Amino acid sequence: MELWSRRKFFLTSVAGSVVAGAGKIFGNTPAGGDSEATLSGKPIPATGKRPLIISSSNGLHALDKGMDILKKGGDTLDAVVAAVTVVEDDPNDDSVGYGGLPNEEGEVELDASVMHGPTGRAGSVAGVRRIKNVSRLAKTLMEKTNHVMLVGDGARRFGVAEGFEEMNLLTEHSRKIWLAWKASTSFNWRPGTDSPEWKEHVAAIFDHDAKQIAYAERVIARPPTGTIPCMAVNEKGEISATTSTSGLAWKIPGRVGDSPIIGAGCFVDNEMGAAGATGKGEENIKVCGGHTIVEMMRKGMSPADACLEAMHRVAKNYKNDKKKLKTFHLFFYALNKDGVHGSASLWNNHYDKTPAHYAVHDGSEARLAPCTPLFDETSIED
Repeated sequence: MELWSRRKFFLTSVAGSVVAGAGKIFGNTPAGGDSEATLSGKPIPATGKRPLIISSSNGLHALDKGMDILKKGGDTLDAVVAAVTVVEDDPNDDSVGYGGLPNEEGEVELDASVMHGPTGRAGSVAGVRRIKNVSRLAKTLMEKTNHVMLVGDGARRFGVAEGFEEMNLLTEHSRKIWLAWKASTSFNWRPGTDSPEWKEHVAAIFDHDAKQIAYAERVIARPPTGTIPCMAVNEKGEISATTSTSGLAWKIPGRVGDSPIIGAGCFVDNEMGAAGATGKGEENIKVCGGHTIVEMMRKGMSPADACLEAMHRVAKNYKNDKKKLKTFHLFFYALNKDGVHGSASLWNNHYDKTPAHYAVHDGSEARLAPCTPLFDETSIED
């Protein structure tokens, strides 16, 4: 009865808002079976392609690294961690690793998790300071201890003991944005009455660079929650995944989102598939998004429709009240054992108003594929 209620709710409550086909809600054909109409309006491919590696769109330039490992017969976890490490090392990506936007005190805190499908193992770290490659740190924890999760200074000390280099993760770019955020939110951190107005103060911080000023104003107004989940399946059908993030910008120190939570920001079942997420982690944690998506694929849903079902549960928590839902964004990503992949977004765009996409590499070249939105609207609340 509960399963039918979810189906009925999806059709009656959000039908006008969901980009959905008129097909079956829960297909009886397993993913990788015959094509049929689905909620996303797209047919389930008869077959997928292996090897395959996917990530959020900010991993587009990094997937080649992972695919090289897959093509050489390497382990799927080595492949996804190698791809994510490229993004963690990139100072121009301010949502992951080095250069991530800091907490409210100006400290960069990183979270990550890994799951290795062939062995069923997992590792996770949260609230890590001064260590850049936390996806690799989570993998090291999984391989060298009988723990699944370490947090805060304990995770940092473990990393140092294992040879990870400590460094200042705050770049000059992210430091300036943090100063501008402080000026916008604190009376004490903005110019006094005998000084130029705040906008002129921010302009001075960025040497009057209009592009940098516009970006700073946008991330101050809407703190980013960017992340990189990455998952892969090899020729043999073995699956692994990782998710890495610097978390919500300007967060309270110690805040942890969904990225290091096994079953939310990252989940793998080697018999079925893998899922990950970006966006407001608190909303994903409440629906155990990663686990939910994989279980929906087990019931026969395509990866895209499984992601939509998890997104529907997020919307249901707010009774589909778009005014409340427009205060955040969320993306789900998934692949199954056959190499079929899909993604769902809460809205039809990213925060910067570009269409919602995710990155895919099926052995030929990395490309962007469109996310399937729950609500087919071109913008979210400013």
